Amino acid sequence: MEVRRFAEAKRYEAPNHRDYASLRLFGLDAGGPKQFVVGLSYFLPGGGAGPDASPTEKVYVVLSGELTVIAGGKETVLKANDSCFIGPNEEREIINRGNDVVTMMVAMSAPK
Repeated sequence: MEVRRFAEAKRYEAPNHRDYASLRLFGLDAGGPKQFVVGLSYFLPGGGAGPDASPTEKVYVVLSGELTVIAGGKETVLKANDSCFIGPNEEREIINRGNDVVTMMVAMSAPK
């Protein structure tokens, strides 16, 4: 078992994101699993990511706040404990349209 303390998590920059901060918990430079990456992201009001697509699979789990996800021309609001799956090369945009900070856990397949 490998334990990662929150205080030891390192920040990282994700492409095409705005008004946010992300911490890598496992995968890539954080060590641990080789086939997937787990991160924790915080989106300020008005913050978000995209629109864009990538070859990795993603699962978003909203831990607090509300996040609008736009995919396939459809908007969906995820609230605390809601989650969604974004398939490989699926275009998506995420936006925090509220006034609270959104906390979201992200699990994605490791880039090849």
